[in-house]
Amino acid sequence: MTQRLDTPDKEAIALLPPFERLGLDRITLVNTAKQAQIAHDALMASRAWGFDTESKPTFRVGEASDGPHVLQLSTRERAWVFQLHDLDCRAVAADLLARPGIAKAGFGLGDDRKRIIQKFGVEPADVLELNSIFKAQGYRKEVGVKGAVAVLFKQRFQKSKKAATSNWANERLSESQLVYAANDAYAAYRVWEALSL
Repeated sequence: MTQRLDTPDKEAIALLPPFERLGLDRITLVNTAKQAQIAHDALMASRAWGFDTESKPTFRVGEASDGPHVLQLSTRERAWVFQLHDLDCRAVAADLLARPGIAKAGFGLGDDRKRIIQKFGVEPADVLELNSIFKAQGYRKEVGVKGAVAVLFKQRFQKSKKAATSNWANERLSESQLVYAANDAYAAYRVWEALSL
């Protein structure tokens, strides 16, 4: 019989030392065709990416999201934050997501997958839902990025509620949005790496 495991609670996580996040010096904003091509070439050198998307929040009942507005992909060294209003960026992002043979690891990706199919018309290939690995190991609830970082690294992953609910469709993303988006993907990469060793 599989042992049932629990992740640390909020209070226990709050006592842990902070997870070292990527700073702006290791985050690349991608919003032109040239930047997208450079990002594409750099990402193709890796066998896995941390992966997540962000969409402008909807607040009215029945309001449909036209997201994702941002795609973030990360390796161990750097994260790229693609703004998807530019058609060239969107085309490169679609190509990367449809690329087989490269693991795209993240948390809670069901909604992301549906929105990607809807917006890009491509099926993301080799998507790895990290929650399913923890479930197979006996964790009862969805682990999520905070729980995974606490379990694997004994560290506290900080997420800004303000950045999470900000307008991801803005032409200009703030520094806090870039740090938030990039580190969601970076933490997913680090979790994938730790589980793969």
